[in-house]
Amino acid sequence: MSHLSGVSVTAVDSRPVEGVRPHPGHWTRGARVKAFFALTKPRIIELLLTTTVPVMFLAEQGVPDLWLVFATCLGGYLSAGGANALNMYIDRDIDALMDRTRNRPLVTGVVRPGECLAFGLALAVVSTLWFGLTVNWASAALALGALLFYVIVYTMWLKRRTSQNIVWGGIAGCMPVLIGWSSVTGTVSWAAVILFLVMFFWTPPHYWPLSMKVKEDYARVGVPMLPVVAANTVVARQIVLYSWVMVAVSLLLWPLGYTGWFYPLVAALAGGWWLWEAHGLHRRARAGTRGAKLKEMRLFHWSITYVSLVFLAIAIDPFLR
Repeated sequence: MSHLSGVSVTAVDSRPVEGVRPHPGHWTRGARVKAFFALTKPRIIELLLTTTVPVMFLAEQGVPDLWLVFATCLGGYLSAGGANALNMYIDRDIDALMDRTRNRPLVTGVVRPGECLAFGLALAVVSTLWFGLTVNWASAALALGALLFYVIVYTMWLKRRTSQNIVWGGIAGCMPVLIGWSSVTGTVSWAAVILFLVMFFWTPPHYWPLSMKVKEDYARVGVPMLPVVAANTVVARQIVLYSWVMVAVSLLLWPLGYTGWFYPLVAALAGGWWLWEAHGLHRRARAGTRGAKLKEMRLFHWSITYVSLVFLAIAIDPFLR
């Protein structure tokens, strides 16, 4: 047993779990194709692209070249997909023991570990070349940096060692903002940095509510997510703190002259609702509410809506100035 801030969690060997058995029967070609697609974690990538494309509109101050948008999105999908596949390869031992991940392709046996590793590495190489040859090499470098950071810094180092894993590991998820801007301009401006910081402060209060709901899963495999090692009141207080900073940073684009009136209006309204939900979660945690009554997933689901609304406003704003 290892003790993290007074909470005991069971340590897990980093080697593959011997007791994992593939489902019986012969896997069809369709099932195999679907499984390789699942290795890329497409639902997560949808969110990443939601932050990439609107930034391209802001950088262009209008409609960017549609071929460039397509090339950037495809490159982003391939790069993030490669990172996610490598993440599944490394985490296959704990994925087999967690309820929320036990149906992933490596756990069920539809994809072999060696195939997953080769697939992830191939996507990493192809995505870097694609970015460099069709977009620009600045975007290629940023995409490769995000992939390496997610795989090496977050998955291999931070995730199983510190409760701050998602805080610093979330940097990889902020990179699409910089990639979107650099794809249009070839550089990174302060506007892109501000939006990068919005996503940086968004990530912990987005993921911690989900971690609160499934913290038994993480405790079982020895992953010290903050809700595993700290009380709900502590986690909720951190969520409120990060939420206030996120909303404040999101409003900086307007006084610095990067947007007109529409974006700050949407950001303020969406941010106000976020803060209402975050403080509500904190009140329920202080009252000692547990289980479904804590309603952790309300903030988690709203966090996705918030990003969609704020970045949609970023794309629309140049047309209303």
